[in-house]
Amino acid sequence: MIPKPERVFARDFEWRHLARFAAGVGRRPQLGVVSGRRRQGKTFLVEALARETGGFYFGATEATETESLRLFSTALTEHVQEPTPYRFGDWDEAMRRLFAISAERRELMVIDEFPYLSKVSPALPSIIQREIDRAIADDRPASLLLCGSAMSVMGRLLAGGAPLRGRASVELVVRPFDYDLAARYWRIDDPRLAVQVHAVVGGTPAHLRFVGGDTPAGPGDFDDWVQRTVLDPGTPLFREARYLLEEEADVRDSALYHSVLAAVATGNGTRGGIAAYIGRKAADIGHHLNVLEDSSLLRREPDVFRPSRSVYHVCEPLITFYQVVMRPRWGLLESGRAAAVWKDSRGRFSDQVLGPHFEEMCRAFARVEDVVGELPGEVGAGVVTDTAERRQIEVDVVVFAPAIPGEPRRILSLGEAKWGRTMGAGHSGRLRRARDLLGAKGYDVRDTVLACYSGLGFDGALQGERDVRTVGPAELYG
Repeated sequence: MIPKPERVFARDFEWRHLARFAAGVGRRPQLGVVSGRRRQGKTFLVEALARETGGFYFGATEATETESLRLFSTALTEHVQEPTPYRFGDWDEAMRRLFAISAERRELMVIDEFPYLSKVSPALPSIIQREIDRAIADDRPASLLLCGSAMSVMGRLLAGGAPLRGRASVELVVRPFDYDLAARYWRIDDPRLAVQVHAVVGGTPAHLRFVGGDTPAGPGDFDDWVQRTVLDPGTPLFREARYLLEEEADVRDSALYHSVLAAVATGNGTRGGIAAYIGRKAADIGHHLNVLEDSSLLRREPDVFRPSRSVYHVCEPLITFYQVVMRPRWGLLESGRAAAVWKDSRGRFSDQVLGPHFEEMCRAFARVEDVVGELPGEVGAGVVTDTAERRQIEVDVVVFAPAIPGEPRRILSLGEAKWGRTMGAGHSGRLRRARDLLGAKGYDVRDTVLACYSGLGFDGALQGERDVRTVGPAELYG
């Protein structure tokens, strides 16, 4: 197994699969696909893999088909040190040669940002399919790794009736760091500060580079840090949220897509709520929602108690921060009024960014941590209707046991999350009421644990309740 270079932070899971793929180079024909949103470090990984194995790496750029072929020809000539430069007339000829070289030299071939090539040369996936099929039929050990950031394009590469369907031996998605790993990457030890920073920049590794390695000196430095980094028009992070949308291949009317993201970021998560916010009919925004989902910019999560009702969430914290804090005051920010904008936006940041983000972090915690002493099944959020008291109880963290056919769904935990509020008996009381109502509806709640998640702490009365588990930032990062 190829050891992971020291310069690669974390990414042990991803490197293990890439190294396993590289171990098959020269032994058998194989195709691999690596995808993930921009700035996650995909290029860093595949470049390192090519360098460690002595393989060929080509990073595509936005260009015409003719120029792309010329750039590819030059890169391949340099790699094999051919005295006579390659001059491929089309991708058919280029791929035949690439597969032949890979098989002859028993080397890994990497094409990065593949969507740039397939956009101007739509037949390219079919050409690669033919070559990989020929390599399999002739038992030629050619190895090709395709990498790309346009999630909608990469997602279709191996889907349904796509030419490359069933040909890949590895399909790897490089995701953002989880919140705990992101805190280590940003070298933040204070749990409350780590939550706040993650609510702004998320787990995208490149964001640390975009602020020149500037991290908050401590909890008291957070406000100043926001103003001198993400709200400063002189930093690359300032415009990054805009670029994330505009770089997606399937986005045409970016203004409408920004409005959809703004609707979701400000709490209008249902299809009807989004439509009302942007002034369209719900039936007219289905395509836009699908594009944003395919691009991994939005995700749709069903109400765990009413699966027919779904709520959309923005996947990238920086986009939520941009839509809530930056976009409404863009002109002032461009003119250097960061302090005034941040002072005016601090309340919205706490309510519409930090609060919902903390809830999502608590659900992530419940998915992997030993909250109730058992392996969880589905984890999500849901609304319980209380007809007797004419209200709806929102349950932020619902943890089910793995489903057993023919038996009532067993609920391991019901939780409520509040970032900016000290939690007390009133919060646990709502959870008890929700537990009773769910039991009456046929759920198994005999051993359901109640959990209160708070960013500020818990009063003495709540801490004395033996059937309630309390979780704060220290436990999230424990």
